[in-house]
Amino acid sequence: MAEFYPWVKAFHIVAMTAWMAAMLYLPRLFVYHTGVAAGSEASETFKVMERRLLKAIATPAMALTWILGITLAVMSGAFSEGWMHAKLLFALILSGYHGFLARSTRTFAADSNTRKAGFYRILNEVPTVGLIIIVVLVVVKPF
Repeated sequence: MAEFYPWVKAFHIVAMTAWMAAMLYLPRLFVYHTGVAAGSEASETFKVMERRLLKAIATPAMALTWILGITLAVMSGAFSEGWMHAKLLFALILSGYHGFLARSTRTFAADSNTRKAGFYRILNEVPTVGLIIIVVLVVVKPF
């Protein structure tokens, strides 16, 4: 089983990278989407882009990140370590953020967004902070 560990780890990193990229790009699309009229051709294009990014990339990448991450933790016995508990907490927070982005995608699809572009600009920083914390926890293993 140990011979598969590097493969699982590599694909976990790939899935996590795709998930983070999608969660960084989706709020940026929302920023641009807020600047166009509801029902316009541009708005309809943004709706397609947002839905596809969420359904084809973000959600499958999140699922793979969790599946492969749990597999790695089981293979390595890391569930008993403090840094892993903290990592899981931040992965849960990012999953909640993902859920908020999914809800926002549905809100834009229904032409019922009431938030301004600035809100989504600030929101765009959440996955960056989460990613930094998780990478530090995994690499440094401070506790």
